[in-house]
Amino acid sequence: MRFHSDIRMLVAASLLCVALAQGASATGVEPSKDLRVDPALCLAAALARDDDKTFAACSALIDNAKTEKSDRIKALIARGAAHERKDMIERAIADYDGALRLDPSLADVHNTRGELWRKKGDLPKAVADFAAAMKLNPDHAFAKANHRALAQEVERLGALKAVAGKPSFNCATARRKVEKAICANPELADLDRQVQGSYVRAAAEKMTPQRARKLERDQEEYISRRNAEYGRPGYDLKKAMLDRLQRINGIDGY
Repeated sequence: MRFHSDIRMLVAASLLCVALAQGASATGVEPSKDLRVDPALCLAAALARDDDKTFAACSALIDNAKTEKSDRIKALIARGAAHERKDMIERAIADYDGALRLDPSLADVHNTRGELWRKKGDLPKAVADFAAAMKLNPDHAFAKANHRALAQEVERLGALKAVAGKPSFNCATARRKVEKAICANPELADLDRQVQGSYVRAAAEKMTPQRARKLERDQEEYISRRNAEYGRPGYDLKKAMLDRLQRINGIDGY
């Protein structure tokens, strides 16, 4: 996850400065009782990337009612980063949720949470977080890159969805039994489209005239054999399609 190390270090350094300032302002007279938790423990653990100590120290800081708002935000971010490193995505998101509830203006946290939503496969929430980060900071390079990449991914998934279950040919004009069988089976339809797509891509690559002719001849033979043998005992249409796809795309392909 790209909750970037420099951001983590800045957060940690900020908390550490607060802790030192509190120590410097103390008088020689001890207060009767100070219910606040020292933020330095959380930040020392975060700086050392000691996740177990981060969980313990930062959780104590987060849960203490006397913790300053700014310290609680930084502790939530530090603990969220530790959860990320442990691949505890739900808990990391929950910590970033907490930080953003306290301060919705944190562009870096929006971007980081967006990356986690994307990892979980929740693209709408990821897009929303990247957009929020860019709105807060129009020059946020990582949010812009993430938003652009995700937009391309959503477009690609939309294109795939649009052709899902459709073969390379028009089912409305299908006459052969094998074509009708392909149209009636979404899995076979997808396979047919993949075979044809792979053939078109292979034909567009640079190759000798001899290899180009072989590619074309083999494709014609595959279709002719498929049309002629479909329905005969022992003929496996799916296997024939998979074999052709592997032949085009495999290491022994064209």
